[in-house]
Amino acid sequence: MSNSPVVTNGTGLSPQHMSNAGDNEAKKVKLDANNMNGPSRVVHLRSLPPDVTDAEVVQLGIPFGRMTNVLLLKQKGQAFLEFEDEQAANNFVTLHQEHAPQIRGRTVFVQFSNHKELKTDQAHSFQNATAKAALQAAQQVTMGGTDCEKKVLRVIVENLVYPVTIDVLHTIFCKFGKVQKMIIFTKNNTFQALIQYCDSISASSSKLSLDNQNIYNGCCTLRIDYSKLNTLNVKYNNDKSRDFTNPNLPSGESGGMDPNMYGEDYPRERTQNYGGGMSGGPNFGGGMSGAQIPGLGMAQMAGPRGMGGMAGMGGMGGMGMNVPMGMNVGMPMMGQMAQMAGQAGNAVLLVSNLDEQMVTPDALFTLFGVYGDVHRVKILFNKKDNALVQMAEPHQAQLAIAHLDKVKVWGKPIRVTQSKHAVVQMPKEGQPDAGLTKDFTNSQLHRFKRPGSKNCQNIFPPSGVLHLSNIPANVTEEELKEAFQQHGNVVAFKFFPKDRKMALIQMDSPDESVTALIAMHNYPLSESNHLRVSFTKSTI
Repeated sequence: MSNSPVVTNGTGLSPQHMSNAGDNEAKKVKLDANNMNGPSRVVHLRSLPPDVTDAEVVQLGIPFGRMTNVLLLKQKGQAFLEFEDEQAANNFVTLHQEHAPQIRGRTVFVQFSNHKELKTDQAHSFQNATAKAALQAAQQVTMGGTDCEKKVLRVIVENLVYPVTIDVLHTIFCKFGKVQKMIIFTKNNTFQALIQYCDSISASSSKLSLDNQNIYNGCCTLRIDYSKLNTLNVKYNNDKSRDFTNPNLPSGESGGMDPNMYGEDYPRERTQNYGGGMSGGPNFGGGMSGAQIPGLGMAQMAGPRGMGGMAGMGGMGGMGMNVPMGMNVGMPMMGQMAQMAGQAGNAVLLVSNLDEQMVTPDALFTLFGVYGDVHRVKILFNKKDNALVQMAEPHQAQLAIAHLDKVKVWGKPIRVTQSKHAVVQMPKEGQPDAGLTKDFTNSQLHRFKRPGSKNCQNIFPPSGVLHLSNIPANVTEEELKEAFQQHGNVVAFKFFPKDRKMALIQMDSPDESVTALIAMHNYPLSESNHLRVSFTKSTI
């Protein structure tokens, strides 16, 4: 059954009962026959590309007058556009039947609708909201103003609990129009992005819809404003910059960018030199045909579940994603966006450059368990400085990569990357394994097994200070410091003033903190109390 809103009044057939024509000629004949019904404020567009947006449909109508409603039926490749008056609709149909418009390279067929007005039900509030944003953006462009022609947005992501990538942002922002280019960077300890649309309607529509919304429940909040830049020039397609109109750019080096080059304090008349990409202006006749996201096929963009985020715009179903560690199911749109990143790979990690003498499945379970629930660990028999770690969910694997890659463990910088394996295989019954493979699926030590766990909001990279909890009342500062001294130099210690079950302990370096966490997490302090150790952003 279609997830599109339905038209609830008007004469004639409901949109969902309209059949698809076999080819363009058949469609044109059918449209000509339907036009005998006479003019209407509502026009019907057919043969739209499957990824068309409200903004692209609205663009077609801007030269003809004010529009009051728009409805997309993406699964059918159709749309309805309502004008304020019948004369504007008549001019729209007359012109476009003589000169068929194009959207993303596809010819669109136009006719009068049987419906005299559009009324969409409230069960699809998100699609109604995006339509409203597109119409409002079109109105702003029509009225003019300082921002009416701006196509580049500056996006700041606040409260960055989970990793946000170019693919995540692209999937979010492409719902409002064709994203041409994107650059992400960190400046002043703040994650930022510059996003260029192919037209100002799409930029305005996404800004109106997404500003102050969360990618995930309670975190990763989008703050959106217009950039001073008129265009972005992108040299490389990698994890820091992407030109979606030119997939053949080299990958270059993604790690050597100077954040100051991307700042909004650049003079307005100066253009950032990211390379020689094309600059596109507003295109009221249609859009551009864009490339697929490198490494993210359409088959990977479907998930089994929905998740929360953007609570004020909930309601649209059918998009789905894997929920990051205990988050509530709510608004699926932003959830699906984040899913694109999590689902782009799998949940198995390849960890290399480990200390062969120190590494054990339990040690890796403890370390990687800081960032998700570890299901299986396998140390490779013939290459014991390598291991496979299977997380419960793909997004947990992404968290582990973001926080542990190149971190020193037992004095050696480990590498953490996605594995080509979809699962970690357990040894066959009777096959010798020397204890190198272990299944932790049903472990009682998973940090995130309870939905809504506070651990989800306390995920931090390795740091010199560790957070300790579950401390019995009879355990002293000296006893804890003595235990941790076995794994490095203790610099400082402090019990929480209002809760002596918790404390902070500072090691000499983040490297020693990693070693101490592996050794001391779940350390028995009494028969019923086992120490809990986590990384923290707190200081002593």
